[in-house]
This record gives sequence, structure tokens and C-alpha cells, in this order.
Amino acid sequence: MDNCVFCKIIKGDIPSYKVYEDDAVCVFLDIMPVNKGHILVVPKTHHENIFTTPEEILGKIIAAVKKITPAVLKAAKAEGFNLLLNNGIASGQIVEHLHFHIIPRFHNDRLKLWEGGAYEPGEAEEIQMAIRNNIGESKAN
Repeated sequence: MDNCVFCKIIKGDIPSYKVYEDDAVCVFLDIMPVNKGHILVVPKTHHENIFTTPEEILGKIIAAVKKITPAVLKAAKAEGFNLLLNNGIASGQIVEHLHFHIIPRFHNDRLKLWEGGAYEPGEAEEIQMAIRNNIGESKAN
């Protein structure tokens, strides 16, 4: 896509700090890292989100994540990591090109996880059935 910043990075039109590249995947440092070593794993072909990305490409992305993450952890001297996908504007997806974040984690770092809540009586069963009834019906946006 002509206006996509990630497509421009992949083509080399915008400078980046690439750490890995193969036939299907490009991996580079996030320019606004949560922690040092925060990288983005993106498909070389433009796909807006997880639902528009072919399963074959998703498999290659996950294989790259598995291959690269140990190097990220070692280089950043991290104690753990988060693998994050923001899918859709409401989730925080800013660039409409599928990308996974690998975020090195440290005890007491500045990334805070969400607080869980509880279901009211009957709500868990209701949402359970709604999910079951909608599996395979349609793809989300």
C-alpha cells in the first residue's frame, strides 16, 4: 500500500533499524519502545489485520517470533517478554498493517498490565454461549 509507513520501511524508503528479514517477514526496532529492544514483526505483504492475513503468512510470522525472541531477550538482558497484537483502532492499532510487538520485560518496568474483573452471576455462561454460537459465522473487522 502506497501510504503505509511499514510498507515504506520494508521497501527501504524510510530508514529503520532492521534486525531480521526473510522472504515473508521484516523485523525492526519500534521507534517508540516501551523498553529497549522492543521490536515489531510485520509481514512483507500488506495486510491490515489478523483477519485479512492468510494463514500461511501468519505461520511465517509466528516462526519468526519464535526464532528472534531469544536474541531479543539476550540482547536486552530481559527477564521475560510480552507478545502483543493490537487489532483494530479500539485496541490501539495505529498503523493499519498487521504487526506483532515483542516487548522485553523487566521486574518493575513501566509497562503495566490490565486489571482483571469479574463476571456478574450468569454473565460468564451468556458470553460463553454467544462466543460458541458465533464461531465460524463471520470474521471480525
